[in-house]
Amino acid sequence: MNSPGPKVVALGGGHGLYASLSALRRVTDQLTAVVTVADDGGSSGRLRKELGVLPPGDLRMALAALCGDDEWGQTWRDVVQHRFRSQGELHDHAVGNLLIVALWELLGAEAAVEGLDWVGRLLGAHGRVLPMASVPMDIVAEVRGADPARPDAVSRVKGQVACAKTPGTVLSVSLVPTDPPACPEALQAVQEADWVVFGPGSWFTSVLPHLKVPELARALTETRARRIVALNLVPQPGETDDFSPQNHLEVLQAHAPDLRIDVVLADRGVVDDAAALDKAVQALGGSLVLTDVAAADGSPRHDPTLLAQAFVQIFAD
Repeated sequence: MNSPGPKVVALGGGHGLYASLSALRRVTDQLTAVVTVADDGGSSGRLRKELGVLPPGDLRMALAALCGDDEWGQTWRDVVQHRFRSQGELHDHAVGNLLIVALWELLGAEAAVEGLDWVGRLLGAHGRVLPMASVPMDIVAEVRGADPARPDAVSRVKGQVACAKTPGTVLSVSLVPTDPPACPEALQAVQEADWVVFGPGSWFTSVLPHLKVPELARALTETRARRIVALNLVPQPGETDDFSPQNHLEVLQAHAPDLRIDVVLADRGVVDDAAALDKAVQALGGSLVLTDVAAADGSPRHDPTLLAQAFVQIFAD
């Protein structure tokens, strides 16, 4: 009988979390995604504003990433990711967003997790998807140089879309409300995990917000699970322009000084100064793993097979 694999919790949102989940579902049968719920743009933002629900977009993408490689999984992945194209109100709404919100309305206001579990069952998802908090939130960023006329001035930028697109240098992020209730199932998953994976993804708007939910941050610090940071392949335009790999770790440490990291995974082809990165990793208490995880076509994407192989090796070691 094959082992179900370690209990793994992956944190993030958007395309970065999609990449890690696409790899991790090949590695373990005990996988939970804990997803940021601060999106205020596009289809998610419209549904959030109109219906007062959690923004479903990053949750939908995580569910799509967990679909299997068989015909059922790939068909339903394409369905939930499909966006309507029209001149009317349905334009750019994702089918999966509407499906998730419909289940929330049918099941009741307290059924966010139950609704996601129902969608996961329909898709045959290889894992579970949970929101990081029980209420929608707004990200607030401290940004230096957001006003080109005052390049040294620090200002506050509110909203995930605005933070992701702001000119200047993002220094830190916080949440509104400042003490949102964490999803109880997410806390339990972190407490019971063998491994917790941070990244890849938009650093300030997808990865770091998990550390600004007090209950979740405490669980991530106190869990007996080992912690991995999977670094991005390229800087995120508008968020981490000119960031080196070690800058990402320094910002992580600044947002969660008590968080210990066991392993940092990076693609060897994008690390210019391995010694400097290794020093930053050691400052977090961890070890550095350099290997090939980038797609062969040269695009800034992780190859799910190579990333899965890297996770397998790390879990085994």
